[in-house]
Amino acid sequence: MEVLLVDDMDDTDDMNVIDDATGERGGDRCYDVVVIGGGAAGLSGAVVLARARRSVLVIDAGQPRNAPASHMHGYLGHDGVPPSELLATGRDEVTRYGGEVVQDAVVAAERLPDGEGFRVVRKDGAPVVARRLLVTTGLVDELPPVPGLAERWGREVLHCPYCHGWEVGSRPIGVLATGPQAVQQALMWRQWSEDVTLFRHTGPEPTDEEYEQLAARGIAVVDGEVTGLDVTDDRLTGVRLAGGRVVPREALVVQPGFTARADFLVGLGLDAAEAKEADRVIGTYVAADPAGATEVPGVRVAGNVADPKGKVVVAAAAGVQAAAAINADLITDDVNRAVAARRA
Repeated sequence: MEVLLVDDMDDTDDMNVIDDATGERGGDRCYDVVVIGGGAAGLSGAVVLARARRSVLVIDAGQPRNAPASHMHGYLGHDGVPPSELLATGRDEVTRYGGEVVQDAVVAAERLPDGEGFRVVRKDGAPVVARRLLVTTGLVDELPPVPGLAERWGREVLHCPYCHGWEVGSRPIGVLATGPQAVQQALMWRQWSEDVTLFRHTGPEPTDEEYEQLAARGIAVVDGEVTGLDVTDDRLTGVRLAGGRVVPREALVVQPGFTARADFLVGLGLDAAEAKEADRVIGTYVAADPAGATEVPGVRVAGNVADPKGKVVVAAAAGVQAAAAINADLITDDVNRAVAARRA
């Protein structure tokens, strides 16, 4: 894959020169685009860029958000496919078109001194240089501090009805209230099951209107703090309250917090913003426009790092859109360089 020379630079400044044979700049391997994160967004974007004949490196820490889930849903043509299978197929597609994929974490990113591109430092210490960055590192789900939730997360402890509602439909479902959206969650999950119980836990007391709505839909409300789960034969069987009472349930809905994996962007002056819902902070995300452009020129984001509630198919689409925008930006850059070289 051809690597462009940076024109009109002092030949004595090795950092400004990309070697056409090795693709290195100042001793560091240089790519058109480094994609940080190898989930649906990152791999989709990498395929688009590789097919556009761009040199692409995907750096994947191997920590997909949906790893605990056995299957994914709502992705046309891939419904019921295990997440790991989708990602394996995606990695094969990236490499088929000449892209590279490595498993590693990124610990730092910075703009090069001349402002023409970025240096990315991997956990293994290997630095690489890129003209543009596509950040698709996703997020970390922060679960309420109830013993047993983490062990059942993605199995019977759930949060998205469109991802898991069909699988637990008609079963006894509990909704753990930790914020003002719990009533709406309970009313939503009632679409999938006639047996829904709202556990007040640490959430606010419903209003009179909300109590009426819950009663009209046959949703029970249980007071008291939840202290744990009952599990039999590796399956959730009940929700345990502080007084010792156990309410039989086969699924429990929680509202996690969403923390963007974006600490390594601090060196670029890019900080995560607070994500809010009903005036309540529910996590962090990296702000961007619809095509993934951040406030740092040359850095775009896609997937859950920018859209905490985006499903897999939405993340993949965002990766495609951001990649197309990056390629268009690089084309403009290539043309400008070529015109400058011709004039010189």
